[in-house]
Amino acid sequence: MPDVLAGAPVLRPCLPADEPRMADIVNDAAVAYKGVIPADRWHEPYMPLAELQSEIAAGVRFWGAEVEGALVGVMGIQDVDNTSAQGIGDVTLVRHAYVATAQRGKGLGGQLLARLMGMVERPVLIGTWAAAVWALGFYQKHGFVLTSQAEKETLLRTYWNIPARQVETSVVLADARALGMIRG
Repeated sequence: MPDVLAGAPVLRPCLPADEPRMADIVNDAAVAYKGVIPADRWHEPYMPLAELQSEIAAGVRFWGAEVEGALVGVMGIQDVDNTSAQGIGDVTLVRHAYVATAQRGKGLGGQLLARLMGMVERPVLIGTWAAAVWALGFYQKHGFVLTSQAEKETLLRTYWNIPARQVETSVVLADARALGMIRG
């Protein structure tokens, strides 16, 4: 059931019918990365619809923020089970957090993040581009802590399936539970 408060956005699970709009939001918001992240990691569209659908098929569950009936922000979570000697056990990853450019700065991302954090039971990790200082600031403002270079290397290789170049140019932030397990 969607969350509805007077004057607040509607926060709700995204549906298959939302997927084209979700891809539009991601690609609109991701333009902020152009010229910031390494040129060899940028492509247009940043996330084609088929890639978004592949992420959903891989277990990313998206929630959206609606304003006046229009979907304007998305954020996904993905549970990752891990029994290997690497890492910290089972975690939840925050994946693909984007708010449409015209809606930025209104608190929608923070509301989506708070909603998703209220749903998770596992330690939470977030990966993002090292050069995306606005994303780092957003997550740090919401209580996430940047991991060390060595921690990042292990976490990205354990919980994400990304190319080595992306590992090299990314960072990982952790919530208090994850940080406690990482630094035990």
